[in-house]
Amino acid sequence: MVDSQDMVKKVFTQKSARIDTNKGEKYYNNLFEKAKQRLSILKKQAPLKDIDMVDVIETEGINRRDFIKWVSATTATLMLPSMFEPLVAQATELMNRVPVVWIELQDCAGNSEALLRSASPTVDDLLFDVISLEFHETLQAAAGHDADRQLEDAVEHFKGQYLLFVEGAIPMANNGMYGTIGASGETFHEHLMRMSKDAAAVVAVGTCATFGGIPAASPNPTGAVGVMDLVKGKPLINIPACPANPANIVGVILHYILTGQVPELDSLLRPKFAFGYRIHDNCERRAHFDAGEFVEEFGDDGAKNNWCLYKVGCKGPMTFNNCSIIRYNEGTNWPVGVGRGCIGCSEPDFWDKYAYQRPMAGANIKAPTGGVEKTVDEFGLGLLTATAVGIGVHAVASAVAGKKSEHNEEE
Repeated sequence: MVDSQDMVKKVFTQKSARIDTNKGEKYYNNLFEKAKQRLSILKKQAPLKDIDMVDVIETEGINRRDFIKWVSATTATLMLPSMFEPLVAQATELMNRVPVVWIELQDCAGNSEALLRSASPTVDDLLFDVISLEFHETLQAAAGHDADRQLEDAVEHFKGQYLLFVEGAIPMANNGMYGTIGASGETFHEHLMRMSKDAAAVVAVGTCATFGGIPAASPNPTGAVGVMDLVKGKPLINIPACPANPANIVGVILHYILTGQVPELDSLLRPKFAFGYRIHDNCERRAHFDAGEFVEEFGDDGAKNNWCLYKVGCKGPMTFNNCSIIRYNEGTNWPVGVGRGCIGCSEPDFWDKYAYQRPMAGANIKAPTGGVEKTVDEFGLGLLTATAVGIGVHAVASAVAGKKSEHNEEE
């Protein structure tokens, strides 16, 4: 096991001078210097939570090599050149300097569950033990009036500094009375607007919070909407999917710690590092699509041979997300990998438009941006590095799972 005092500081003996992105060396050199200054300022601040990242990951049996792999994969996932790897390593150590307030509205708490239900935690999962999570109804011990006071104290004490994470849609019908919170009966709408007022940035987590999700499905009796329909004039990041992948949540937080600003976003306010390419383009069944080999109906020979699921309803060509790279369940698999087509859960109105499994020939939908195909040049770095990122993330997940298993057997 590596010496915990030197784990982050000496992981990298020198930074790479290679710029492997499409924005130019000058841009990234300037960003690198700004990130160094940002981390220097954070390092001088007292930690908000007395938990050390190095101690946490050592307890779970993650060694120096595992950590290096994770840092490299995460840096690439954030679409940053390898010269940023030392800064990403430092940023993980400083995650307890940025306060996070997490509120839940009209939802099933699936995104919170995704963070909790990890049998063999990855570094992404463990970083949530380090984050200064000032309020989270599902995770905290306080309840009732004590919980209310804890939230109010956090918002007042960290005014203008905290990241507000919002999980769940906001019901607007009947003056918002389909969803109220606390002893005062404050509506979800009122609660969101009050909590977001003094936030440094707002992060909508999961498809319910981003686009209304299942609560907004037709006929939408509660008038459910997403956060971006209500919060204006504030930095806002959408991390859709049902549930959102913890790796993407951590990526947003790390980017904010590194730069003090939100990552580059697409037209739907989703971070491009996670949603800048489609599932179809990195799918393990893509070769079968190109070869014209399709599953015609579930259970046929094509299904048994893992052929493309497009004809039986896979929405991979219409869905922007990195599920096929990051995957779920400690990086072991994802829906398409087990023979279930993508239902486009990171897209607006997915429940009404995409969430079914029937032949695409009978579906009145079209793939965006010019059809099913899209060239490498149109995607840029995201597509070019996808395979390398996937291998890195999966390698770390497998290594950690094995070490966790050995640790449990020794006990």
